[in-house]
Amino acid sequence: MQNQRPNKTILITGGAGFIGSHVVDFFVNKYPNYTIVNLDALTYAGNLENLKAVENKDNYTFIKGDITDEKLVNEIFSKYNFEGVIHLAAESHVDRSINDPLAFVKTNILGTMVLLQAFKALWQDNWEGKRFYHISTDEVYGSLGETGLFTETTPYNPNSPYSASKASSDHFVRAYGETYGLPYVISNCSNNYGPFHFPEKLIPLFINNIIEKRPLPVYGDGNYTRDWLYVIDHARAIDLVFHEGKNAETYNIGGFNEWKNIDLVKVLCDKMDEKLNRKKGESQELITYVKDRPGHDLRYAIDASKINKELGWKPSVTFEEGLSETIDWYLNNEEWLSNVTSGAYKKYYKEQYL
Repeated sequence: MQNQRPNKTILITGGAGFIGSHVVDFFVNKYPNYTIVNLDALTYAGNLENLKAVENKDNYTFIKGDITDEKLVNEIFSKYNFEGVIHLAAESHVDRSINDPLAFVKTNILGTMVLLQAFKALWQDNWEGKRFYHISTDEVYGSLGETGLFTETTPYNPNSPYSASKASSDHFVRAYGETYGLPYVISNCSNNYGPFHFPEKLIPLFINNIIEKRPLPVYGDGNYTRDWLYVIDHARAIDLVFHEGKNAETYNIGGFNEWKNIDLVKVLCDKMDEKLNRKKGESQELITYVKDRPGHDLRYAIDASKINKELGWKPSVTFEEGLSETIDWYLNNEEWLSNVTSGAYKKYYKEQYL
């Protein structure tokens, strides 16, 4: 059984963020014989409240720190002798990358380089049983037309500072594999949704705005298309890729679940009206079309057949089930939502959408 694997010490970066906290929770609980160290800088989207369920577990340690801090990173690599790294820490919001691209260069490129250097220095040529797992995004592939899917061999064509920074970090990971023999895997995932998602992304943003009866800002004509993946299914996929994936391979992880933004928003509105006992159509009246953002990619769609065929992974829930569970979580955790939408978040929201 997977949870009977030999003892291993793993660094998870960005483990207080949305996807990262789910991965930490998954690994801490599934592998009690592993030592899981979570390194997170606790910037605006990092939240230790996401990890209440595991914070007192014997096999879990949290370290507050920045992946660009070379001294700190080298110290913790020396202390813990990590046999594996699952690298999720990243600036990840396209809108923010347009406003402050250098922050994305620093964290996503330089931070990845610092981790690669520390991992290389620790193990040098002693790579047996070691693995560096870099989590990336489908946005590195650019934009699709009305047909076609991103595969693992789709040429990179990033169109935003965010996707360009992630593409660069992907290239550096592969370069360390080719140049130094560093054992790595990369996965590129589609849009995630689920509990603990910071409300700057579409689904949690609109859930919060519907609760508060605030406008729902839809970019352009609303016809931008995305593939949506339930975050817990992503954590399951990360587990499989880390343990069973082949070195120097890339795995695309998608939900087989494309939606135009405007169609998704309308479904979300109707589900919220039902759960809040509001008149049907009431929340759709909040939809407000706003000026499009620069370089907005038309469509992302992942071909996840490789991970399905090689590792046996597929989504475990339908989008309808996942969306309903996500809405219920936010409605049942209004204190969490209130805490993360105060202060700096409100200033950012006003500058971005109003």
